[in-house]
Amino acid sequence: MKPYPTPGTDPAHDILRYEKHSLDVIFGPGTVAVIGASDAPGSVGNTLVRNLIEGSFGGVVYPVNPRRKSVMGIRAYPAVGEVPEPVDLAVIATPAPTVPGVVRQCVDAGVKGAIVISAGFRETGSEGAELEERVLEEARRGGMRLIGPNCLGVMRPHTGFNATFAQAMALPGSVGFISQSGALLTSILDWSLQENVGFSYFVSIGSMLDVGWGDLIYYLGDDPRTKSIVLYMESVGDVRSFLSAAREVALSKPIIVIKAGRTEAAAKAAASHTGALTGSDRVLDAAFRRSGVLRVDSISDLFYMAEALSKQPRPQGPRLTIITNAGGPGVLATDALIDGGGELARLSGETMGELDALLPEAWSRGNPVDVLGDADPERYTKAVEIARKDPGSDGALVILTPQAMTDSTRTAEHLRSQARGREPILASWMGGAEIAAGREILNRAGIPTFAYPDTAARIFNYMWRYSSNLRSLYETPVLADEPGESDRERAAGEIIERVRGKGRTLLTEAESKQLLAAYGIPTVETRVAEGEDEAVEAAGEIGYPVVLKLNSETITHKTDVGGVKLDLKDGDAVRRAFREIRGGVSAEDFQGVTVQPMVPLDGYELIVGSNIDPQFGPVLLFGSGGSLVEVMEDYELGLPPLNTTLARRLMERTRIYRALQGVRGRDPVDLGALERLLVRFSQLVVEQPWIREIDINPLLASSERLIALDARVLLHDADTEEGELPRPAIRPYPEQYVERTEMKDGTPVTIRPIRPEDEPLIVKFHETLSEESVYMRYFRAMRLSQRTAHERLTRICFVDYDREMALVAERRNPETGEREILGVGRLSKLHGIPEAEFALIVSDPYQGQGLGTGLLSRLLEVGRREGLRRVIADILPQNRAMQRICKKLGFKLRHDPEEQLVKAEIDLRAPVGA
Repeated sequence: MKPYPTPGTDPAHDILRYEKHSLDVIFGPGTVAVIGASDAPGSVGNTLVRNLIEGSFGGVVYPVNPRRKSVMGIRAYPAVGEVPEPVDLAVIATPAPTVPGVVRQCVDAGVKGAIVISAGFRETGSEGAELEERVLEEARRGGMRLIGPNCLGVMRPHTGFNATFAQAMALPGSVGFISQSGALLTSILDWSLQENVGFSYFVSIGSMLDVGWGDLIYYLGDDPRTKSIVLYMESVGDVRSFLSAAREVALSKPIIVIKAGRTEAAAKAAASHTGALTGSDRVLDAAFRRSGVLRVDSISDLFYMAEALSKQPRPQGPRLTIITNAGGPGVLATDALIDGGGELARLSGETMGELDALLPEAWSRGNPVDVLGDADPERYTKAVEIARKDPGSDGALVILTPQAMTDSTRTAEHLRSQARGREPILASWMGGAEIAAGREILNRAGIPTFAYPDTAARIFNYMWRYSSNLRSLYETPVLADEPGESDRERAAGEIIERVRGKGRTLLTEAESKQLLAAYGIPTVETRVAEGEDEAVEAAGEIGYPVVLKLNSETITHKTDVGGVKLDLKDGDAVRRAFREIRGGVSAEDFQGVTVQPMVPLDGYELIVGSNIDPQFGPVLLFGSGGSLVEVMEDYELGLPPLNTTLARRLMERTRIYRALQGVRGRDPVDLGALERLLVRFSQLVVEQPWIREIDINPLLASSERLIALDARVLLHDADTEEGELPRPAIRPYPEQYVERTEMKDGTPVTIRPIRPEDEPLIVKFHETLSEESVYMRYFRAMRLSQRTAHERLTRICFVDYDREMALVAERRNPETGEREILGVGRLSKLHGIPEAEFALIVSDPYQGQGLGTGLLSRLLEVGRREGLRRVIADILPQNRAMQRICKKLGFKLRHDPEEQLVKAEIDLRAPVGA
């Protein structure tokens, strides 16, 4: 069977043909109707018609205007329904109040795509928002895809398609540019024509009523001409769609974004430490990191990065070698490099020896490598060649200043030979007209050039950070806990339902710690005492010294009301403390005290928390804790769910992480245990959606233990409907699709969704496959080393469950007790339509035991529950076993003699067994 892959991710997939995308009618129409076409020079309707007919896209343009018989000499029609042939795309430029009716007419006429140029919708207030809802309702009635409203339009320079009211056409190139600002788009267009920068697509996305970031990222991800994708973003829109698309496409094409509003004041939630610390812009940074998107701070860097990443390989680390013919520019580049987190590469003894033999006595003898102002092209190029071979270097920056003996043009010509290599090379040709020819030579050769060396160093820092982030996202994690083998979700849910049943939203400290304990997070022993004698008795059983804290169902921060008493050494001290705590609050706020052992603070105080972001739902926080947490501001944010690798990366971005590794004679904290704790905490957050805010502060971390000393949990308001509860921006592991079954011989098997931690098991699984099974699955022979390469398996095991659903059949080996994967089935959604393609392969020793039927049957059930309409597959004619399984489960099979394949198809809307 043939899988539906991401193009370019697997050599076995590159020859496949893909289903028509729903956005093809917008970017590649055969017929276009311009509704609101006009003869008035300079008007939007006139410019749209002119741009379309002057382009070379090869389609037919139909002006639509009920008051004119022709527009620009072309026959006009009073309505889209009267156009003499089917219309693929409608470009609408009529007043906002008319747009719902126009879209209705388009749907009735069978138009499948629309670009709404018109403004006057949600940006004008509630009436405009209501208009938008009517437009969307009409579009969805006919399955129409719609870009806008309030947009400039779209261009596809390679085909000459220009459905915008811009004054010029973009040059063809390899950058796909999407912008929410039409005005910015026209500015970038003017700049690109001056700088000779080309685009594969030029898209003004407008209000994103229908087509959003996710749709366009997927579309450009599939486009072979697009090498990088750049975004100007004002709002995220559909968060899950954006993150899902970005996480998939960023593996093969860089996605660079500039997001407006970085300095907008973050909303503060003063009721919790986590709420006070999280802010929308920092959350956005966390989301970009989690999806492999690179965020830059300026429009210039947006295009610098698009150019650099499309021309040069990504650096594998932060170490840069600088080669220059002047000391000052090398120092400037070094400062920018270090300030941005990069490093100067330490040149090896062998490299130093080769450079000593090449360069004059006065050379710098270090990095930056100063080849001196009299360097000719040969010396320059040979020095670069030597430096780039050094294994301790992750990239090279070549700086040239125009000096009396410098031939910048010939040096650039010589340097062209260095354009291709394992590590990236950047150049800074400083100056104006004198070095312009050399700069042009380097740019054409694929070596990005910059006017200033500090700019080049900054771009290198962006490049290695992008590479590092992608690598860490797809680093194989360690399984933190066996899924499905704990009743944590049920136990925690009972605690929350008890609290909600009493009409409360604030858990007491004792209830909060019970909740943590359900997820295996260690907490300090805590007993509730309603009376003075009971408190003394509990203290005696725990052992002195003890801590007394206010137990309240209403008060959030106990220290604010004197509700915490420390280091109580005997019963008298406990009684005094009890009375003081009770006297500091009202009777309604006092439900007794908690008694806990006095734990010596012999470790590091950390904070672990979660709060709700309006766009991204639950957000995790980790950092330095204690009473000064807001003052220290040493924390980082992440999106749940986490695995152990993501937990480690979250920790690494804080300053406290260095101390956790052991400093000044202290033993290091068990970082593996801390990773697992963060993973379990993230599971708590995603599995208990009634939690609005949760803090563990402090979490005491030492070489001997991790223990939560205090915790606070706040639930959503009682009048919140379950369907209104915020959901995670990244879909968590779908436990609902875990199923236990048996093979024909009675062997127990678990069919469950795949997870990143399965990569080692998938490697072993591939070792059990015969050449015939591999050929049947991939339509060609593939070596084991190719099938089990980490870069390939990341795309198999790191599944975005919104985009794909891969199920594995797993058993426990009765002899070794180890888990084994016996079969893998995959359901991959087609972009833009509610359909999917399946793929299936079973380990040779377990074929004929019903695993194939079981996996495919479960995939179809998943497809129904995920709202898919159709599932398809291509099967080799000789793969009769797979054809029998498909027939058994209700697929229709059709032989395609042209492709020499069997086409399998099933309608999931039909009754099961029909």
